[in-house]
Amino acid sequence: MTKPVLKVVAGIVWRDGRYLAVRRPEGGPMAGWWEFPGGKVEPGETREQALVREFREELDVMPEDFTYWRDLRHEYDEFSVHLHFYHITKYFGELKSIEGQEMAWVDPKGPVALDFLPADIVIVDALHN
Repeated sequence: MTKPVLKVVAGIVWRDGRYLAVRRPEGGPMAGWWEFPGGKVEPGETREQALVREFREELDVMPEDFTYWRDLRHEYDEFSVHLHFYHITKYFGELKSIEGQEMAWVDPKGPVALDFLPADIVIVDALHN
């Protein structure tokens, strides 16, 4: 049986040399893990449209300046994800935790102190090197 492949966008939001991490809320899938904000690309949507929609839904902001960086695939037991990462250097609005998720600004010059999702480890390592 073939595992489903989820097409996902994620934004690496930068402010004052730090990037934003969000913690998956309790009660949902993979609760408690840290990740980059974003979500699934819906049918008929471009990756860029999905990125803007997800940021409005999750954080109440509108990405304005963002650039595609890289993609990767990660295999979980039940499914695999194809992640597309964007650097976001400007957004409109004030970040709000719409879904009750914790937020943290991470200094890429320091050690990684948060437990990121396994799919995000390669990206976190790249940001800290």
